[in-house]
Amino acid sequence: MHYPTRWKSSGAILLLAALLATNLRAAGPGGEMSDAAGNFLKALSAEQKAKATYVFEDAQRFDWHFIPKPRKGLPFKEMTPAQQKLAHALLASGMSQRGYAKATTIMSLEQVLAEIEAGKGQFQRDPELYFFTVFGEPTGSAPWGWRVEGHHVSLNFVVQGDHVLAANPAFFGTNPAEIRSGPRQGLSVLAAEQNLGRHLVNSLTDEQKKIAIITNEAPKDIITFNARNAKALEPLGLANSALTPAQHELLVTLVKEYAYRHRAEIAEQDLAKIQHAGWDKVYFAWAGGTAPGDLNYYRVQGPGFLLEFDNTQNNGNHVHSVWRDFANDFGDDVLRRHYEEVPHGK
Repeated sequence: MHYPTRWKSSGAILLLAALLATNLRAAGPGGEMSDAAGNFLKALSAEQKAKATYVFEDAQRFDWHFIPKPRKGLPFKEMTPAQQKLAHALLASGMSQRGYAKATTIMSLEQVLAEIEAGKGQFQRDPELYFFTVFGEPTGSAPWGWRVEGHHVSLNFVVQGDHVLAANPAFFGTNPAEIRSGPRQGLSVLAAEQNLGRHLVNSLTDEQKKIAIITNEAPKDIITFNARNAKALEPLGLANSALTPAQHELLVTLVKEYAYRHRAEIAEQDLAKIQHAGWDKVYFAWAGGTAPGDLNYYRVQGPGFLLEFDNTQNNGNHVHSVWRDFANDFGDDVLRRHYEEVPHGK
């Protein structure tokens, strides 16, 4: 490459490289979400934006659910193709590649349900009924949030500047859990979550199972359901400290499967909190049968978090799974400390 004379000194070339690196350096995860949300909102009409936006303090931010129901926000169905692409970019800004693929594949299952039910089902099945909502101002300095939600997907984020203050509750479900006929036969979006849990419980000794298996009958759904605040569940089950090294690695792999649905920076924050509190304080509990096809439920919880998995509906072919943060769902803990430490005018 030919450089102009003025760039031939090594010092100047190094300076140019440093400037280019600065310009190309990616923003933090919060900054990327802010950019994606801003681009999405700029593309909306005034009427669309009125549906898609709320003030950050609005109680609607906490009104989350994972069942088919009327929702606030702007659905794919009311967006142009260009707007849908920007909505997808916002979704992708919070997820890992694997998590984004799971979310969008879950959305596509609505078409499968529509075909299975052939219009006889209780609910409207439509892969375009997933709603995007922004709470607050993404380009400002104050905390703001965003949500993507519809049947079997609820992803909730709180952001400030480059930092993601919270990414919970985070819910993924699938119905059918496994497609058993047709051109997509064999598709099982949450197979890893199911198989890792079953592998772990079946690796336990009889003595370990007496503690880990809390009941032979699985609950009909995740126990925390769509509670505004999740609380620790009893009984705890089997402590990680009672596992063999191989079983411990299975448990860690299971937790990471949930954590890394989100982008790596978010997942690593969650895993660091678990590490700081101590893996010895993490517990695994199972309910139901342990063979493939059995109705089953499990949970993993530690001092600050809970993940639940349930596969009991539709004859064990309908999964619900969730990650909750006991203190910081919807950014509760971080925001409380922020407002305690930073004076705010009335």
